[in-house]
Amino acid sequence: MAVVIIGGGQGGFQTAASLRAEGYQERITLIGDEAGVPYQRPPLSKGFLLGKQEQRHAELRPAAFYQTQNIDLVSGKRVTAIDRVARRVTLDSGEQIEYDTLVLATGARNRLLPHQNILYLRTLGEAAEIRQRLAAAEDVVVIGGGFIGLEVAAAARTLNKQVTVIEGQERLMARVVAPVVSEYFRGQHENKGVDVLLNAALERIGEKEVLLREGMRRPADLVIAGIGVVPNLELARDAGLPVGNGIMVDEYLQTPDERIFAIGDCAESPNPFTGALARLESVQNAVDQAASVAKTIVGRGAPYTAVPWFWTDQYDIHLQMAGLPAGFDQVVTRGDPGSRKFSVFYFREERLCAVDSINRPADHLSARKLIGARTTLSPDQAKDESFDLKAALN
Repeated sequence: MAVVIIGGGQGGFQTAASLRAEGYQERITLIGDEAGVPYQRPPLSKGFLLGKQEQRHAELRPAAFYQTQNIDLVSGKRVTAIDRVARRVTLDSGEQIEYDTLVLATGARNRLLPHQNILYLRTLGEAAEIRQRLAAAEDVVVIGGGFIGLEVAAAARTLNKQVTVIEGQERLMARVVAPVVSEYFRGQHENKGVDVLLNAALERIGEKEVLLREGMRRPADLVIAGIGVVPNLELARDAGLPVGNGIMVDEYLQTPDERIFAIGDCAESPNPFTGALARLESVQNAVDQAASVAKTIVGRGAPYTAVPWFWTDQYDIHLQMAGLPAGFDQVVTRGDPGSRKFSVFYFREERLCAVDSINRPADHLSARKLIGARTTLSPDQAKDESFDLKAALN
């Protein structure tokens, strides 16, 4: 009963570790296309860029862990094909590995722009190149005002670089937060000296500058883009598995082929909090889905129902997000944004669906419990700081 896991990121690693923790004794093979041991990605756009962390700090476990746990770690090799009939995968080296259960944790890759001389941040190698280039740069242009772009901008500005952020939409992080949160972060970046350009689009990259379609120019000796990711679903698609905005799975994270699961950034699964399929890009989702699949493999499975949560650190601002705000129709604020500690509560049809907490970790922990328990909370209660959120759970 061999398990093969394709993908050496957070989800792949956690699947292997969780299987052993669940008492699984059979063979586990973990295949990753990057050299070395699996590592965390979040530090790459934060402490690693600032020089506060090195590669060893990002490693999920040292190499010895895989030996002691009897996990066959195959690094630096890519799976090129899945043979569902023979139940085996083929590597780019020509080697074939048989499986009884296959877990697809193939992750995602950077969405690219049709321009040259742009750096992207997804892998440890890319982060190392950006860190090296940052040391010599003076004027940094970041394309994309989402999590990664703003984290890179914060790191560059902390290193005293002149920073411009180019965002195509009318506000920052528009896909995931309410306007009040967008405006707060825009203000914080501008207060630090970042030039934030909204409704802007890149036209051309010159030798020492960028030209925008609006005719504006900005100096640039380093251009970094963070404009989202694309799920790695081609392997599953070519094997005849259904794909949409990801590899499509059921509430057990299982594909129509009962021997194949998909988790993490590459998987699109039913979400009990939205009533629709969702593909989530977060460490928490990858870790929790991996643990869920491990339980299913050992015969103790249950539908995946974890509350999604996310975070981003920019300067000394810690934003924690719980739930999914898609389709929200009302927003209330708890606390004063001017105090740098406040939360934003999102409601959909009068039910709490998400909470963004800025430097208020207690609100975040309460929010996860409230959303998970589907607790009734009114907008008036949410914005009233005298109302005890914990009391609503009782």
